[in-house]
Amino acid sequence: MGSVQRPIYAAVGRVPLLVTGILVGAFSLLQPPSASASSTDDPPERGLAHMGMGVVAHDGQDGLPPSAKATQTEGVDVASYQGNVAWSTLWNSGVRWAYTKATEGTYYKNSYFTQQYDGSYNVGMIRGAYHFATPDTTGGATQANYFVDHGGGWSKDGKTLPGVLDIEWNPYGGDCYGKTKSAMVSWIRDFLTTYKARTGRDAVIYTATSWWTQCTGNYSGFGATNPLWIARYASDPGTLPAGWSFHTMWQYTSSGPTVGDHDRFNGALDRVQALAKG
Repeated sequence: MGSVQRPIYAAVGRVPLLVTGILVGAFSLLQPPSASASSTDDPPERGLAHMGMGVVAHDGQDGLPPSAKATQTEGVDVASYQGNVAWSTLWNSGVRWAYTKATEGTYYKNSYFTQQYDGSYNVGMIRGAYHFATPDTTGGATQANYFVDHGGGWSKDGKTLPGVLDIEWNPYGGDCYGKTKSAMVSWIRDFLTTYKARTGRDAVIYTATSWWTQCTGNYSGFGATNPLWIARYASDPGTLPAGWSFHTMWQYTSSGPTVGDHDRFNGALDRVQALAKG
């Protein structure tokens, strides 16, 4: 390359810079995307991730489900970006259960957690807490302990749902947090094992089928023990990850009334109560 540039430079001055730029640009088009490439061009501030924030970008949005049946109980999930939530309004609209983001990684606690978690309980909802996983920062067991220690515990009061592991696209970098499929499965297993040891309950897994397939290889080993909360913004839950023959909860939109993230429990209210009681 150097032997070519020198005579061109002598003849036409700055042309070699243009030629070099064209060659470099062409070469970059031939390279495969980096495994650590960011899933977003404008990542949020650490701690501001929330359930389902990557669904539309990765899986799209294809309508809403039909009107809820009596055997499907309406719920919501909330995080700090929604601030103080109008729980009475949601209750009056028919929402009967709610999950609040408690933690992320081992570096973030939701500053609105008390208003959101206790507020839903105080209007009569059955409520629980979720943890936004960041497998690239600390281990699964470490994050499970952090979650339990900061709002993610469980009590057999009939009004508290088991904690949720929110495991989905990495909003801060590569979709799979830089982990191989087997390493991701191990991380998830460590989280779930520790959570159960601390609380006596099997945590719910929130995920999307496309992410689960991409980042765990569609691992089927958790379906027998851990309830599934599927994310899909469409008229039905679609194909579920391997190991689950049915979903327990379904996040079907991020554009619902009062707060955006709305969900349906795959059962009547007595089934929500049964999950809470354990």
